[in-house]
Amino acid sequence: MGQTRDDAAGEAFDKVARLLGLGYPGGPAIDRLAQTGNPQAFSLPEGQISLPEGGYHPYDSSFSGLKTAVLRLTQKLQQQPTPLPVADLAASFQTTVARTLTKRAIACALNYGIDTITIGGGVAANSSLRAHLQTAAAPHNLRVLFPPLSLCTDNAAMIACAAADHLKHGHTSPLTLGAQSRLPLETVLHLYQPA
Repeated sequence: MGQTRDDAAGEAFDKVARLLGLGYPGGPAIDRLAQTGNPQAFSLPEGQISLPEGGYHPYDSSFSGLKTAVLRLTQKLQQQPTPLPVADLAASFQTTVARTLTKRAIACALNYGIDTITIGGGVAANSSLRAHLQTAAAPHNLRVLFPPLSLCTDNAAMIACAAADHLKHGHTSPLTLGAQSRLPLETVLHLYQPA
């Protein structure tokens, strides 16, 4: 129902972390540092997708503009005589991503009558996203499910677990199958052949 039009949220965290000199993986580094920063220190843009008929797509996101805004802000701040406020930048960036994803998830759930939101992927470990979603869901009696932090690892590990489950159920695919970085979930089962 919604997707990112460019980088995934986790990729945006990695790129902003590299920009701020925090290393890889970026998500945990930004999350740790953001705990000591001011999330309201800098106003950063939410990535909205314009619709041809006007307005914005209610569920799609874009993080390229946000990354560019952090880059330009960082370059501007580096010209100041004071040290770069890395914790404030991390907190402001993290809050913007969490607010963006939360807004879209809650709107989608309400518009489609969905009562449970399930979060997955490495970004599911982000403390700000967890807090924003739980706070925004409560007034609407929406249930939000997060995996335990130990299971919020790199997507490659989750894909491997899903593949192991498919194999256990006799689902296989030909070795000639090409890689597809943006495969819609509803088409995944078409890739498998009965054993």
